[in-house]
Amino acid sequence: MAIRMVKKTWLIWVTLISVVLALVVTALSCSSPSPSSKAPDFTLPTLTGANITLSELQGTPVVLNFWATWCGPCRGELPYFEDVAQQKIGEINVIAVNVGESASTVQAFFGDYEPVMVVALDQSTGVFTDYCQNYINPRGSIPFTLFIDSEGLVRYKKIGAFSSETELQNTIDNVF
Repeated sequence: MAIRMVKKTWLIWVTLISVVLALVVTALSCSSPSPSSKAPDFTLPTLTGANITLSELQGTPVVLNFWATWCGPCRGELPYFEDVAQQKIGEINVIAVNVGESASTVQAFFGDYEPVMVVALDQSTGVFTDYCQNYINPRGSIPFTLFIDSEGLVRYKKIGAFSSETELQNTIDNVF
């Protein structure tokens, strides 16, 4: 009876340790991709009617945020990205990629306001899907933000909203 109890206790501890290790590995893999991962190139139309190609921005860091007008957390953090875009003109490119909505829906969202950040339109969701597959966002959650250095390498990712402009700014300062 005592041997069975020891085996059972040992099995419980081994299981708990295994679960904790699995959670730690998962958390680490979701916090940031490998520093050597090249961001997949894309070309998307923008709200202004021009096209933007990621590889043409090489030489300047890029903050790439995927969002939608129907997403409350996205709407909440979008002003933080716009403020950073205004403060860092020429230093950082901020691209807000709208996922799956029409240009008219996105234009109606902004109204008469013309953002400094680039608002790109991924109406087919192909770019978003590609980035989710490459950067471990299995649920396709938005908001989803990547920090790409001046050489085109993804240095950090965040799934979920920034709670403040300070949090976004601190992330930029730490990554770039």
